Amino acid sequence: MLKKHVIESKIVQANDSAQLSRLINNWRKHAKKVVFTNGCFDILHLGHIDYLSNAADLGHELVVGLNTDKSVRRLKGPGRPVNDQDARARLLASLFFVSAVVLFDEDTPYELIKKVQPHVLVKGSDYKAEDIVGYDVVKARQGEVVTIDFLEGFSTSAIIEKLRQEK
Repeated sequence: MLKKHVIESKIVQANDSAQLSRLINNWRKHAKKVVFTNGCFDILHLGHIDYLSNAADLGHELVVGLNTDKSVRRLKGPGRPVNDQDARARLLASLFFVSAVVLFDEDTPYELIKKVQPHVLVKGSDYKAEDIVGYDVVKARQGEVVTIDFLEGFSTSAIIEKLRQEK
């Protein structure tokens, strides 16, 4: 069972470059393969768990870039996120296969990817690899950019829509 301090120690605030650097440097020192993905993860569901566990299988340490509340509102509209960034971060950090959750305020994780310099960059297969934000950063270091199929029938938007229809 993960203790609260273990979960919270996996969460890196958007402006805490020192904590992120310590994590990354420690992993590199121990020759760990770092995987990076990102998203809003507003209502955590089985599709997210499947996607994230598959991403984690591609390396040793999984870093999840998490859009802050302000960023989610800009991307998804005024009714989102449903869950605030602290709740979303804690849920993600509680997953044993997630090594770190890093909040970012920008619309894309490009600057964060430049800081993390992952060996593997992962997004859903609804993207073409060369169109994924950070592709150039990862490829410049001979890294991999991988797309993962989503688990059919699971999406945050579909869950929200179902709840609206049931009201």
